[in-house]
Amino acid sequence: MFRRTLSCFACLALVTLCTDNLAAHEGGHDSHPNDAEKFFTTRPSSRVLPLAKEEDVFHFVVYGDRTGGVPAGLKVLEQAVVDTNLLDPDLVMTVGDLVQGYNETPEWMQQMAEYQEIMNRLKMQWFPVPGNHDVYWRGEGKSPEGQHESNFEKHFGPLWYTFQHKNAGFVVLYSDEGDRATNEKGFNEGRLQTMSVEQLEFLEQALEKHKDLDHVFLFLHHPRWVGAGYTGGNWDVVHEMLREAGNVTAVFAGHIHHMRFDGPKDGIAYYTLATTGAHLSADIPKAGYLHHLNVVTVRPETATVASLPIGSVIDPTEFTAEFLAEVDRARRIRPREVQNDLLLAVDGSASGRVVFALENSSSRDIDVTASFDPSARDWITSLDHDHFTLAPGKKTQLEVRFHREADLAAELTVPRLMLDMQYLGKSARIGLPSVSTPVSLKLAAVPADYFDTVANRCLQVIDEQSVLRIDSSELRLHDGPFTLEAWVNPAQTAGHRGLIAKTEGSEFAFFMDEGVPQFDVHLDGHYVNAKARDVLKPNQWSHLAGVFDGSELRLFVNGKRVGSAPGSGKRTRNDLPLYVGADPDHAGRPHRPFVGKIDEVRISKKAMYQEDFSPLRRFAPEAETLMLLHLDRRLGPFVLDHSRSAIKGTLGPKAELVAVP
Repeated sequence: MFRRTLSCFACLALVTLCTDNLAAHEGGHDSHPNDAEKFFTTRPSSRVLPLAKEEDVFHFVVYGDRTGGVPAGLKVLEQAVVDTNLLDPDLVMTVGDLVQGYNETPEWMQQMAEYQEIMNRLKMQWFPVPGNHDVYWRGEGKSPEGQHESNFEKHFGPLWYTFQHKNAGFVVLYSDEGDRATNEKGFNEGRLQTMSVEQLEFLEQALEKHKDLDHVFLFLHHPRWVGAGYTGGNWDVVHEMLREAGNVTAVFAGHIHHMRFDGPKDGIAYYTLATTGAHLSADIPKAGYLHHLNVVTVRPETATVASLPIGSVIDPTEFTAEFLAEVDRARRIRPREVQNDLLLAVDGSASGRVVFALENSSSRDIDVTASFDPSARDWITSLDHDHFTLAPGKKTQLEVRFHREADLAAELTVPRLMLDMQYLGKSARIGLPSVSTPVSLKLAAVPADYFDTVANRCLQVIDEQSVLRIDSSELRLHDGPFTLEAWVNPAQTAGHRGLIAKTEGSEFAFFMDEGVPQFDVHLDGHYVNAKARDVLKPNQWSHLAGVFDGSELRLFVNGKRVGSAPGSGKRTRNDLPLYVGADPDHAGRPHRPFVGKIDEVRISKKAMYQEDFSPLRRFAPEAETLMLLHLDRRLGPFVLDHSRSAIKGTLGPKAELVAVP
């Protein structure tokens, strides 16, 4: 029987101490004479991984993804090692994405050594699992056969293998084989998410090898059972093999960066871990968005799993697909302006009324506290602290009056409506991230000489709060040819970043994928991408130009054509904002921010460039210019457009316009 319990850290520690009779653990990285008899792989690897010491009842720990985030994730991994040594399990398993990868061999080797140096501080043996970051290769020229597979097997071990520890078998599978014929790898198409005949034969032999054991645990990177981009693979074949074995207790995976429990299915528990140092899209520990490790206690009759973040243990079985969907709906609650007559005069004065609508689309009550952002001291508002409960499916309205005195010397801020909300779950109140919504301000006339004789500045982006937002209502780009261009200076190139974006299954964007720029336009229901091959050089200015001429997308870097793709049709529209420095999520919030500097952003209503050209460092408005942002000066939190469109951009609360050397 397989049990899952919610335990406290003290209980876990007590079980470990009593089971081990307070014995001191002495590591275990050296090979033993009988390791070769218990270690099995069908891979042509000469490396036999040393196995863990054997005792009666045992514990093991599972780590989530380490990469896909900022380098600070190594600090999280270091703390995980400290915590694990205190728990003193027999061994540690991973679920892949150990190194940042997506690079060439020199960088990969450095990251591998960095990761292993930290992991080797463990007092017990640890076992690697390959993930996409560990094996995907990016660089100049043709990628090596298998990409980084040979590097992984040389320095970490086989891509798939199995071993026995006490009364349990451990099986590691490789979920990024891809297409061997084309050397293509990916995790968003089922055809690239299929276990090869060779690996299925290994799995059959591994399960046969462990048929007399009490438990079998299986580890891989991609949770192929969740569907989505994995649909079309052959996980159903794998699951049937596990079911027929009869003693497979649990399967562990990662990749999606939040906890999820699927099962039990045919007696097999399916766990997906969040992260142990990787990027988190949200900070909601009680909804499974957290850095953690899984602690597994194994006995002949039972196996118990608990998730342990710093200072607490969470039951992973609560994080079903239904629960995650509920919390996600609650997270999307946002105030919507339904009436607004505020007008900001050039002398800084303003007065008017704004009505906000609020709707609870979840199936649970939401406690709401509405207030006015106290940091905007230059505004007077009628809202104090309103408390109310919003029932499932119900709507309400908030009417707020705003007033500001004329004062050019005082800092001009944007008034913001603050919402603090709690989701009233069945067993707990889950605090949702605070919502801070700026009030829309319409500007009066701008002086004709506003853009003259100004020092050259640019936007410096460090996070989601330092970007520039252009509301969808301000940007009226019709169908047909257009050009998006800007000067960019990345401070770092890791991750998938939004440089200038108005996307979410629609519209257009400049993205940077592990430092490689691309121009995307959503045409007739799908994205067309023009991609570069080379990484943008950090701390150096580069000009990007994305051109759509009605039949083709072209991407230019520093005036040189570096990528193109055929594409035609109507651009799919959305009501989301355009962000300079980030990508909008489904709710219109900035995420996946670019880190660096951006200057001279221009959108033109024509295909500006056909062939290679010499980009200007400062643009001037032309007849076809729809938007031109010099990013040289601000009017309070606003940046104004040097075109006939008179578009207004709103700077984030941490945004800065800094001098360009």
